[in-house]
Amino acid sequence: GLLGTGFTMEQAFFSGHLAQRHGLRVLVPDAVRRREVHRVIYEELCAGQVVETSRAFLRDTMAGLVAQGAETILLSCTELMLLVGPDDATVPLVDSTAAHALAAVDFALASTP
Repeated sequence: GLLGTGFTMEQAFFSGHLAQRHGLRVLVPDAVRRREVHRVIYEELCAGQVVETSRAFLRDTMAGLVAQGAETILLSCTELMLLVGPDDATVPLVDSTAAHALAAVDFALASTP
């Protein structure tokens, strides 16, 4: 399952890469939910607001992706972890912030003599 900005969920630059390079089937919410996820990111989380109804909405959206067959949810916007965490889903969540940080450390360590 993929959650992020509307651009990330709707355009193929990310989901296409995951499908073509890694053979993954990428699930995204329907258009109405994609718009709401995008709104929550830009109008709430980017403004430092953590709204409980939005947390419930994201939980429900993730549950819907799991019902469609998602085995993991990729939170591909750094702000999403401000609202939901591992206890909010029945499948593993991938925190893109942590994944990028770990990749940067691995790269830096591999580049050091």
